[in-house]
Amino acid sequence: MSDLEDSQKVSYAVFFCTLVSVLLVIIPIIFPALFSSFFGMFTEHLNPFEFGYQSIFLIVSNIVIFGVGIAYYKNKIPSSIHNAFEKIRAFEISKKVSVISLIIILGVYVGLSSPELLLDESKEWSDYHLVLLPALEIWPFGEASDIYVKEQNDRYVRMFLLDISLDIFQNIKLLPFVASILVVVFTYLITTQFCQKRFAGMISVVVLLQSYTFLQFDTVAVYENFWVLFFLISLYVIQKKWFLSPVFYILAFYTKAFVAPFFLMTLFTTYRSEISRRTKFALLISYIIIVLVSIAIVFLGDTVYPDIIEVNYSKFILGFQVIASQLRFDLFFIMMILPITVGLMFLSKNKLKHADSILILIFGTIIASPILVTFTYHYEVLPYRFVPLIIFFAIGVGLFFSKRSVNLE
Repeated sequence: MSDLEDSQKVSYAVFFCTLVSVLLVIIPIIFPALFSSFFGMFTEHLNPFEFGYQSIFLIVSNIVIFGVGIAYYKNKIPSSIHNAFEKIRAFEISKKVSVISLIIILGVYVGLSSPELLLDESKEWSDYHLVLLPALEIWPFGEASDIYVKEQNDRYVRMFLLDISLDIFQNIKLLPFVASILVVVFTYLITTQFCQKRFAGMISVVVLLQSYTFLQFDTVAVYENFWVLFFLISLYVIQKKWFLSPVFYILAFYTKAFVAPFFLMTLFTTYRSEISRRTKFALLISYIIIVLVSIAIVFLGDTVYPDIIEVNYSKFILGFQVIASQLRFDLFFIMMILPITVGLMFLSKNKLKHADSILILIFGTIIASPILVTFTYHYEVLPYRFVPLIIFFAIGVGLFFSKRSVNLE
């Protein structure tokens, strides 16, 4: 009983932290100037409670969704609609059908996105010719005085893969696109693993592929998804080949240092995984060792990271305002993130442990950017960093179609 109570306390703590972070993202959508009025530099002419152009959409959609959800929870909807919901949640597809469906979905996705491989990235993204190309020209042993160029070459795995894509395949966008395709595949695999249902995996894939943010950066070399792919693999192998998880995490870290705090979310996912305590302990120790070694390399080696630390606490709250702005085109995410967060809490109460894992992953991928800009001047809150957030949101949607008998009533 004590273990159960402790588990429930952990679940409530995770839900509370995630709920707060989600609300901090949603509030600036309703009141765009609210945070700037108190924490910004120019506050004289700002009306903190002026409604944003998406506020009515957000408020009305959430009222409708929560209204339907409460009616479903209280069993106040017509039995025919209730039964239809239950049939959809219980629906499953065979392995053969799932493979064929995934191939078709990926085929359509690749067919629609592959023309982007022919676009000149230097005309789309200024960082390509200002930062990435100069870094590639001196990769791997050259030196640069520009701190932004130097930081690129500290991301060894990323530069190695981009160099291969450019030199061998004559298209720097090709391997980033392959990585994005694999991100879709591993979104399906993780959802299927968490839910024990292939149909849930398909739902997550569809949610991911409708995302404006994901589709905007899926073929962009300067903002590639290598780091996202490696982190997803590190999560997926926890229950398969746990000893590979730290390996893929390190690959993610040396692709993009932004992933550094994500290992905490990995450890929580491990804690909630259905593996032996001995395996969990071994994985914990391996992560502690590998993180300590990485910290030593970063701060004792010749990297730019120790030189770019600068604390500005006002940027923390303003970071959430920027997140709201960066995700403004992901309408389904904006509409559903709060209901999904609350719904995941109910799934967790009904003993679906991975609901907690998704909540902590959503929390971590939201709060990482405000923390980052709080402690360094070198980075800004950029939309491509929210691809993992969109992925975990998509997996969260899939959890509502879990194989287990999880009643929201």
